[in-house]
Amino acid sequence: MEHHNQTMAYLILKGISTVPDLQVIVFTLVLLIYLLTFGGNLTILLVIFSDPLLHTPMYFFLCNLSCLDIMYTTVTLHRILLVFLSGNSSIALSECLVQLYFFMSLVGIELLLLTAMSYDRYVAICNPLRYPLVMNHKVCVLLVTTCWILGFLDTIPFTYIVHGFTCYVSNIINHFFCDLLALMKLSCSDTSTLEHAILAEAAFSGLTPFILTSASYGFIIRTILSIQTATGRRKAFYTCSSHLTVVILFYVTLSCLYLRPTSMFSLDSDKLLSLVYTAVVPMLNPLIYSLKNEDVKRALRGVLKHYDLLNPKVSSKWTLHH
Repeated sequence: MEHHNQTMAYLILKGISTVPDLQVIVFTLVLLIYLLTFGGNLTILLVIFSDPLLHTPMYFFLCNLSCLDIMYTTVTLHRILLVFLSGNSSIALSECLVQLYFFMSLVGIELLLLTAMSYDRYVAICNPLRYPLVMNHKVCVLLVTTCWILGFLDTIPFTYIVHGFTCYVSNIINHFFCDLLALMKLSCSDTSTLEHAILAEAAFSGLTPFILTSASYGFIIRTILSIQTATGRRKAFYTCSSHLTVVILFYVTLSCLYLRPTSMFSLDSDKLLSLVYTAVVPMLNPLIYSLKNEDVKRALRGVLKHYDLLNPKVSSKWTLHH
């Protein structure tokens, strides 16, 4: 049913699936993904904070990445869990705009942060002797602060434009959170200003970080190939392999969602792709950094030993006691 509402007070989120028999499965899957994401990234934070050897620029950036993954996963997935538990799929328009603002801001921050991390890897591999001087504490804090500030400021125009929409063809959003494209398709107001803003945003927050990241890795690859020994090349590539994997995973999922021909756009398929980069990618990031990084694995073993989680005698005593 279509209706044009000048004072839309609330919207209804259609969710990932409308099939009743799948609701429990969807809830369980989303809850499991969220717990793994939250627990994995929280573990990364705990391991880095507890090990002084990991108090370096690379792991400082990784801490911020883990915080981001926890935050924007919470922003998007909490609504699915609340809808299932409460049975109420409606969301106030003001809350929808707040969710849109924080989600877009956090994704923008992550793009900028991944760019800063690629610069860190560039300095570490291409200018190792100057690394402590170039990537000092002040520079790292300045880079991270700039990423957060730019990300939160950059999204204000989009929220303002969407807030100005006065006409909607329906109050039902075919999505599991307030996504910009879903809201734009729902509006019968003039969206040309928003479309121009999206193009400008794609150039600033999408293309620019991609070019800078690609340039950093271009120099990194050239430096690695110039290393004479195979051991030296492996060691150099090892230092940036985790970050490169995360970058590729993040950009590929975003590209599949936003850089497709218009004829291929479908809100049903968009929901699945959105679930990948809002939930699955953040869940995989801790695994990538822990499985491909010996320092993190060593520090994690240290934390487990500190709490006697790797001590079979303690485990057996606990079992006998209880």
